Amino acid sequence: MLNILCNANINISHFVQLFRFLRYPHGISPDLVDKLERLALVDFGSKEGVDCLEKAIRFADQLHVINTDGVEPMDSVLEDRELYLRDDTITEGECAEELLRLAKHTVEEYFVAPPGNIPLPKREERSAMLKHSEF
Repeated sequence: MLNILCNANINISHFVQLFRFLRYPHGISPDLVDKLERLALVDFGSKEGVDCLEKAIRFADQLHVINTDGVEPMDSVLEDRELYLRDDTITEGECAEELLRLAKHTVEEYFVAPPGNIPLPKREERSAMLKHSEF
């Protein structure tokens, strides 16, 4: 087996990671699910949600197996074309007041964005809420 791996130019640590993942595909802890829910504001409370998460992790985990030694990062997704960037020169300026007038909400000369990353209730709180709900 080791001979096959060496000839295939696969990193041993990547193979070990893949083996562990394939052997224990349902290794997502409830704490990790809670953390992902809070960070992404996505509810993985159902079996389908967790299955979708596991499927996404399995798909992304395949990238660890690929040997990228010596591969230069791309500047563009278009492999056959170069990106042409303009010179970084200031063409206009002193327009902060005009831009702030165009904004929907501002506070003390700052743009105000809609709230994001609102923490979801903890698992125990969700369980208590579901017990008393119609579902």
